[in-house]
Amino acid sequence: MALLGLTASGKSDLALCLAEAYGAEIASVDSMQVYRGMDIGTAKPAPADQARIPHHLLDLASPETDYTVAEFQAAGRRVMADAQRRGARLILAGGSGLYFRALADPLEFPPGDPEIRRRVDELSDDRARAELLAADPEAPRHLDMANPRRVRRALEVVKMGGPPPSRRVRLKSARQVRDYQGGAPLLALGLDPGPALAGRAEFRLERMLRAGLLEEVAGLDGKMGRNASQAVGYKQLLPVVRGEIPLREGRQRALSATMGLARRQRTFFRRDPRIRWLPWEEDIGRMCRSARRLIEETEAQWIS
Repeated sequence: MALLGLTASGKSDLALCLAEAYGAEIASVDSMQVYRGMDIGTAKPAPADQARIPHHLLDLASPETDYTVAEFQAAGRRVMADAQRRGARLILAGGSGLYFRALADPLEFPPGDPEIRRRVDELSDDRARAELLAADPEAPRHLDMANPRRVRRALEVVKMGGPPPSRRVRLKSARQVRDYQGGAPLLALGLDPGPALAGRAEFRLERMLRAGLLEEVAGLDGKMGRNASQAVGYKQLLPVVRGEIPLREGRQRALSATMGLARRQRTFFRRDPRIRWLPWEEDIGRMCRSARRLIEETEAQWIS
């Protein structure tokens, strides 16, 4: 079973409700909850909730570390295999699309080479694109060439002797991923945030600030690597704790970034035909009952 939430508010409560109803455990598929010390701003489950329901894939790395999705996939597959051996039911809860698909689908991540990556990172964006085009003229048909990180990663793979983008898309696993064909039956639920998302996002941010988000960000200043420093909320509030901009401006930047992330998540997950969508409800108990009905209907169809 996979539970996908487009907003952090409510998603954790729904996952907890379903886990209790089914005797399940929860595995986070949030790209920033993997970092230790990034608790308030990532809406990491509270210690009491983690004690009540077994949680996995939290606090895997120091924020200085650029923890990769390939490392997450390896850790997640170990958790899934262990749950299968024990006969435990697992809920994947979170809104990071690539991290979800890394566990649900046969995504393959070529190995990296730190020295080659360093040399590629030293190239200008234009030079990196030119070198990738020289190695694979068809790359623009299969890769977003306007995304410097994807271009550099593809170039790194090519320089290591791996397949260029135009060859990778022809692999069987790549076709399965494009067609949303995972290795096992998947029951995926999505939360439609509805028209009140902006108000909930503002309320959530204010609650985080009252809980000590600014102090958390200040304590992490200078201790976050490239990945962690891009986390929504942290990136926008770092200038506040450094005294570069007022809190009012940092708060507005954080809200705008949150809404932008929600739009991107919605676009990403709406492409997946496996996801059954639930309308947002303020009453978590009622939303949990709706989710259970959907789950039971889907499982009945599988059996029949």
